[in-house]
Formats: sequence, C-alpha cells, structure tokens
Amino acid sequence: MGAPPRLAREVGIGVAGYGMMGKAHAYAYTVAPVMRTLPCRPRLRVISGRDEAKVSRAAAAYGFERWVGDWRDLVNSPDVDIVDICTPPGTHAEIAAAAAAAGKAVICEKPLAVSYAQAMDAAVSVQRAGVLNAVGFNYRRLPAVSLMKRMIDEGAVGKVRLWRATWLSDEFVDPAIPFDWRFDRTVGGSTIADLGSHLIDLALWMVGSVAEVTAQSETFVRTRPDPGGAGSRMVTVDEASSALVRFESGARGVFEMARTAVRRPCDFTIEVNGETGTLVFEYARLNELMYGEGADSPGLYGMRRIRAEHETHPYARNWWPIGQGVGYGSSFVNHLGDLLERWPAGPWEPDFKQGVAVQAVCEAIERAAAERRWVEVAEVTSP
Repeated sequence: MGAPPRLAREVGIGVAGYGMMGKAHAYAYTVAPVMRTLPCRPRLRVISGRDEAKVSRAAAAYGFERWVGDWRDLVNSPDVDIVDICTPPGTHAEIAAAAAAAGKAVICEKPLAVSYAQAMDAAVSVQRAGVLNAVGFNYRRLPAVSLMKRMIDEGAVGKVRLWRATWLSDEFVDPAIPFDWRFDRTVGGSTIADLGSHLIDLALWMVGSVAEVTAQSETFVRTRPDPGGAGSRMVTVDEASSALVRFESGARGVFEMARTAVRRPCDFTIEVNGETGTLVFEYARLNELMYGEGADSPGLYGMRRIRAEHETHPYARNWWPIGQGVGYGSSFVNHLGDLLERWPAGPWEPDFKQGVAVQAVCEAIERAAAERRWVEVAEVTSP
C-alpha cells in the first residue's frame, strides 16, 4: 500500500477569535480537504484570543499548532498566509486593515463592520494592498439556497416581484441575561447588521441592488445586569427590527430580524414570488426547497418539495449520497472550500466590496428606523 499523494502546497491559516465562529471555521478547514479535492491543504497554524485559558483550550481542541494572546502577533506571523477574522464585528475593520498591510489574504466573518464607514475602510485597505478578501456569508453555500439562486437565474419564477425574509431567534428573551458585547452596538453591531446582514446579502445576490428602505426597531429590555454585579448597563442595540424595501429592479421586499421570539432558536426563511412561480426556503428544513410553478396543471396545484441532494444540485456531489443531507457546518466547509479552491489566484466571493454593499443597506435600515422615514441607500453611499 502506498502513501497518499501530497498536495502541491500547504496554506497557513491564522484565526482571530476562538468562540463559536472560530470553531466553525476551524472545523471547515479540517473537513474541506476530506470532502473535496483542493489544490492546497490548509494548515491550522495559530489562533488568537484575549483569555489565555480559553484560547489555549480552543487551540488544542481545534487542532492549531499554537495560540497567541494578541491578534497582532497572529497577523505578523510569517507562517500565516490567510488571516481569518472571527472576532466581534467592532474589531473587524482594524484587524482586516492590519492583515492587508502585512500582505495576508483576509477572510472576515459577517457583518464586515458595525458601520458603513468602517466597512469602506476595510475594503479600501484590502484593495490598496491587492490581497484576496472574502466575507463569511456562508448561507449562500447551503445546497438548497444555492439551488434557489440558480433557479431564479434560470427563470424558474420569471421576473422577481416580491422578496421576503425573516430571521427569528430567542437569544435575548431572558431579561436576566447579563450585559456583554452583543448588547453594545459599537462592538457587536445592530441586530439589523448581525442577523439581517445574511438576509440582505442573499437578497442582493438573488434579486439585485436595493434602492430605498423604511423600517422600525425596538429594544424591549433596555438595561441588562452588569456581569460584575455593579448595577446595570444600557442596551444600545435593537432587539427586533423590520423593513420594507424597494429594489432597483422594481421588486418589493420585507425583512424581519428579531432576537426576542420565544422558542425560535435560529429560524430563518426566504420566499421569492415571481411572475410565474414561487420559491421558499426554511432553515429548519435546510436540505429542502419548495417550488410552485404557475404552469403546472390545475390538478397539481400547490408547492412541490425538492430534496436539494441530487448530484446535479450545487455542492451535493461533494457530500453524502442522496437522502443523507447536510447541516450547518457544511455551509462553512463549502464556503471556505470554494475559497481554497481558488488559492492563490482568486477571485474570491463574496468579497469586501459585496460586504460594503450589504453594510450600506444595513445602515439605511438603521437610519430609516431612527428617523421614521424612507431612506435611499444612496444617502449612505454618497452622502
């Protein structure tokens, strides 16, 4: 028996942040070479985090060669080729700029930043440095969602008229949850940017640019206990928001993002209504896509359920036999696998430019809710 052939080269990975996203990305780098043939092999070089006890445990559990307490040491490590940013959103732009200045490719979790100005700074940094860059909109890479995009492009629903998307979570339901960075807008960003950025990215990807928005927001629990036991602190993020949108194409849309929906753990849905058909995706059934075709016989009236697992469907060939399905982690494997497949020439997508476009819509929605009016996205992008 011979040894397996060595891949052409290794790519050094540095992940800033050891929490859930750091774990998800480490998992994806480990699994991607198992599930698909890549031109390179990712090597988990270093992970960073401020809590030494936690980051050291994470490094051992995730398979990193070493850990550091300061992300700057990670960025400047000569054996790191790709800096993968999995820290809270308020830190993204600074780390991305430093990584670009060091000549490293940059992958950044969503949202790209907590403001349009910060997102633009990050995009300018990678553009000036000429480094590959990508934003972690991993849900594009779910087979059923990618199939939805393909069917829209192929005319399965005709011209898109309506888009609606919701993301409901019960993350903030308990008023006793102590204050942390998620409740601080300068660090965690708004719920519109955190949850809504995924929905907005998918809308821009499938339908096209948003022209204008109007919105409403509410924070139901306005103070949270200080984790140190010294009273309470003001919550500066929205807990629930919704928006009406008009796309440049003339299509209309609705977004709703909430972290106060009891017993809705991570439920997001997408529905597209076109001139000739309807497509519906529900995350709770993430291997399925519902399709209603207007040309069907009246005797077949209704929606058909597509199992997005056939080898002709996006990404399905890289996974299990039909009927087995995939899960949340697969979206990261598909996303980072796509990027590694294009290493080192690129291009990568969605890139920082697309992340900026999403941030502009987020900021327009935030402004519309605060000022109770319709806001054109151009007000954000061309003030």
